[in-house]
Amino acid sequence: MDPRFRDKAGESDNATPTRHRQAYEGLRSALLSGSFEPGTRLTEADLTQRFGVSRSTMRAVLVQLAQEGYVTSEVNRGVRTRDFSVEEAMDILEARETLESALAGKAAERASDEEIRELRRTLESMADCQARGDEKGYSQGNRTFHQQVKRAAHQQTLARAHDTLLYPLVMRQYRDLSAPHPRAGSLEEHQAILLAILTRNPDAAIAAMRHHVGSARRALLLRTGRTDVTPSATENDPTAASANDVADRSEDPDPAGA
Repeated sequence: MDPRFRDKAGESDNATPTRHRQAYEGLRSALLSGSFEPGTRLTEADLTQRFGVSRSTMRAVLVQLAQEGYVTSEVNRGVRTRDFSVEEAMDILEARETLESALAGKAAERASDEEIRELRRTLESMADCQARGDEKGYSQGNRTFHQQVKRAAHQQTLARAHDTLLYPLVMRQYRDLSAPHPRAGSLEEHQAILLAILTRNPDAAIAAMRHHVGSARRALLLRTGRTDVTPSATENDPTAASANDVADRSEDPDPAGA
C-alpha cells in the first residue's frame, strides 16, 4: 500500500470526499509518471490495496479518470491505461502547439517585470544544467519554464484548456529513449521565446513557441514514418520569420542583453 494512504485504510466511507481526492491525485500522478505501461489493465482490487480506499471510492476515481481521458473503460475489457494511436497522439500534440503558442503570445502582452525575471533565472539555470550535462535538472527547468509562461499569460481559459491535455501520457508512450537530451537547439528555442516576451512582441512569441513545441510532433512524424499529416502551421505562418529573427539573436546566452 502507498504509505501516504496507510493510516487511512479501514476508514469508513464517511471520509469519501477527501479519500476520493487523495486516491484520484495519487493514481493520476502514477499514470502521468509512467508507472503503468500503455494498455495495462487496472483492477479495483489492486488499486484499493495500493491506495487504501474502498472499492466504491476507487470505482468513482476510475470513472472520473475515464471521463477525463486518462484511462479507458470497456465492457469485458475492464479499465486500462490509455494506448494512443498515432492519430490521437498527433491531435493532442497539435492542440498543445496551438494552446502554448497562444499562451506565449499573451505572456508577451501581460507578463510582469518580476515574471520575466523569473523566466530569465530559469533559463540561466537550464543553460548551466546543459553545460554540466545535468539532464534531469534541464528537464525540470524546461517544465518550470513552460509553467511560468502559462502563469505569465494571465489567461485562465487558455490555461485550463491546456491543463486538460494528455500530452504527458502521449510523450510517455512515444518518447525516444535513444535520442540525446536535451535535444539540439532546445536551449536556443527557449531563449527565442524569452526574448519575444521580453521585447513585448506577441507575434514573435507565438511563432517561437509554436516552433519549439512543434518539435515533438515533428519527431513523432519521423519515428512513425508518417507523411500524410499537414505540416506544422509554423512552416506556413507569416509570423515565423519574426521567430527566426529572434532565434538568430538568441545565441547570446543572455538574450535580454543585460
